[in-house]
Amino acid sequence: MNLDTKNKKALCVMSGGMDSTLGAYMMKKDGYEVIAVHFNYDQRTEKKELECFYKICDALDVVSKYVLDLDFFKHLGASALTDKSIEVPTGGIEEGVPVTYVPFRNGIFLSMAAAIAEKEGAEVICIGVVEEDSSGYPDCRESYIKSMQESINLGTKDETKIEIKMPLVHLKKSQIVAKSLELDVPLSLTWSCYKEDEKACGVCDSCRLRLNGFKLAGETDPIHYA
Repeated sequence: MNLDTKNKKALCVMSGGMDSTLGAYMMKKDGYEVIAVHFNYDQRTEKKELECFYKICDALDVVSKYVLDLDFFKHLGASALTDKSIEVPTGGIEEGVPVTYVPFRNGIFLSMAAAIAEKEGAEVICIGVVEEDSSGYPDCRESYIKSMQESINLGTKDETKIEIKMPLVHLKKSQIVAKSLELDVPLSLTWSCYKEDEKACGVCDSCRLRLNGFKLAGETDPIHYA
């Protein structure tokens, strides 16, 4: 008989995409109760991402979920994801930080997630950042996320001890596909496209990374492309 009745909780930042969905499944496999948080920030595919989030939460049997609406990024602009006057690039991977980078998005998301985690008594925040095979976003770097963990613990109650887990941070997209299939992650419910919310465009940076991951893994992507 297991005398340890403590219920471990992991607050998972879930976009509706493949990476964050795998992260949530990994937390569940490790015995955590998953608390899900999703951010609507007026991104181009907001409606589709929210739809995917709810379907994934149902598949994971998530009971506690938070959907937070942020209009800050719309007013800020400066990103092709939130400013429709800036075209989403379709010519391949860009050099440097791409125009799809949303300024300090993960920092803002993690700050809000920390407040929820403290309130819920969650010991872990899980975020699906990928450093080695990502789009080159500075807020996806492991060193940055670790510094956020330190700041969060400095700025919360003494008894609050939160670890930010990044289980995918050093994985390639092909490894993410393989791990997702191993854990029976419903990849058909996930969305990665930056441009479209009916059929994925197949040519934006995110679609290219996803399709290449499936190709290198020797698998077929179950979502529909234009």
